[in-house]
Amino acid sequence: MSSNTDAVLYDHPGPRARARNTALTVLFGIALVGLLWWIYRKFDDKGLWAGPLWKPFLESSTWTDYILPGLWGTVSAAAVAMVLSLVFGLIFSVGRLSDHWWISIPAGAVVEFFRSVPLLLMIFFIFYGIPFITEEPMPPFWAVVAGLTLYNGSVLAEAFRAGIHSVPRGQSEAGYAIGLRKSQVMSAILMPQAARAMLPVIVSQLVVLVKDTALGYIIGYTELLQLGVNTLSANKGNIVAAAIVAAIIYILLNASLTFFAGVLERRTRRSGKAPRIVAVVDGTDNAAAISTIDGGAGMGEPQG
Repeated sequence: MSSNTDAVLYDHPGPRARARNTALTVLFGIALVGLLWWIYRKFDDKGLWAGPLWKPFLESSTWTDYILPGLWGTVSAAAVAMVLSLVFGLIFSVGRLSDHWWISIPAGAVVEFFRSVPLLLMIFFIFYGIPFITEEPMPPFWAVVAGLTLYNGSVLAEAFRAGIHSVPRGQSEAGYAIGLRKSQVMSAILMPQAARAMLPVIVSQLVVLVKDTALGYIIGYTELLQLGVNTLSANKGNIVAAAIVAAIIYILLNASLTFFAGVLERRTRRSGKAPRIVAVVDGTDNAAAISTIDGGAGMGEPQG
């Protein structure tokens, strides 16, 4: 089925199109190399590649006092916010799809509101506004995590909702045909397939979440940007060197997340295209329903 769908959605390029794509790739590659060389020369003219400016990064105190504590702050806030954002997204995507208006409308209002408010403003309000209500100081860590959760969770809620709508209606109709309730159809059939289909979008949003932890520096949260760039450059000089090192760490962090997501996607593809439901029913129609849910194979075919 996937090969037929690919043939419809994507027309493989012919010889002329391949030659044009190759030429454009080479052209943009040369332009990129030229841009990087120009940046290197400009930095070199200003003496930013001088050895003494990079020497602090060979000292263990630089890593133990600045970079590693900042990296821990970034990773810890991102990890907690990722888990909470996924839970938030699942709950509110299901809420938006509810048949009860008194659930779907408030859930939609919450998602649209937190998607519309800038994340920096949200972190500001949580950090400075919540203490007026609780009369207790708001820890910077939880202010950053709460802001990241509300914003990214709302975006993920829309991603999950789109993924659920992308699942063919026959999947849910087959579930109802064998007597499953809507909650069972949602949890056992639609959600697993939606998560698998929207995995690239989910990973992209989680990468954005990791980078958005840098906004925590505005309220004094000790993360990689605040410690590894601002404080380090103020104490040991060369903000450009500190920023380049921090950028490399961010790239490695997000590349690791993308690699893990790729491994997870390949494993889920090998495990099957749809969740398997075992049920004992009578009748030809119900047998067809089980076949549809179990990945599209016929009743006489082996289910690997």
